[in-house]
Amino acid sequence: MRFKRLDLNLLAALDVLLTERNVSRAARKLFLSQSATSGALARLREYFDDDLLVPSGRQLVLTPRARALQPRVRAVLMQIDGTIIQPPEFDPATVRRTVRIQSSDYVVLTQLAPAIQVIGQQAPGLTVVLESPQQNAREALDRAEVDLAVLPRRVLAPDHPHVPYFTDDHVVLACARNRDLGPSLTRADYVAARHVTMQFDAGLAPIETSLLQAMGIDRHLAAVSNSFAAVPFLVAGTRHLATLPRRLAQLFATMAPLRILPLPFDLPLLDESLQWHTHAADDACLAWVRAQILACRAP
Repeated sequence: MRFKRLDLNLLAALDVLLTERNVSRAARKLFLSQSATSGALARLREYFDDDLLVPSGRQLVLTPRARALQPRVRAVLMQIDGTIIQPPEFDPATVRRTVRIQSSDYVVLTQLAPAIQVIGQQAPGLTVVLESPQQNAREALDRAEVDLAVLPRRVLAPDHPHVPYFTDDHVVLACARNRDLGPSLTRADYVAARHVTMQFDAGLAPIETSLLQAMGIDRHLAAVSNSFAAVPFLVAGTRHLATLPRRLAQLFATMAPLRILPLPFDLPLLDESLQWHTHAADDACLAWVRAQILACRAP
């Protein structure tokens, strides 16, 4: 089908090509041959009178026209999906779909896990895929790489709707057998200790890292994990300290010989929100998933 000389079938190809920036990968995602995908790119270049993708070293990069087109094309496709393709009535028992949620394992362990269990019981055909946080969570939403994202309020994407999810504060986790520590920590104790922290695969550090740096506190790191889940096992049996959200520290204290201490200074509260793309506002399936997540949140 053509609209103003544009073959509308090429819109999906354009979206994937601009996202992947690689003809071979785009072909695999489109379930087309590489030659057919190259042909689609050639027709798109002719229609837009622009190269769209140009070589830069060993990779392809977007032209300025392509960068301008990318969010608009994705928005159009999402609107079609949400208003035309998705059925108007939603039945959890019969849905067949994958929902991608961007979240740290901290949120999964302390909040999301019960909701995912409920979703699995009521919607057995729905698969929840958990995505690690990215450097630019806003771009992940803009490109619809994720359906939902759990984000600190201060980094929410301004163009997309959100609801408050939960709040938390920070505490210190220490080995229960560490006799060097009393019932509380001083700032000097904290600075002198070696610390365990974590860093996401994308090089993104947890929020307390930037908060501590803003206070002029530079920690001496003993270990850096790529997940929160490993932290208690890096602290137990050592003199190391870990600065963690209270909910997570309380969970870890039930798993290993650990104890919780108050921070010797104040950090701002963690204020987490649940966010989704504006074009998914009428998506009945995602609305149902959001409702389960909010209904199952811990007080």
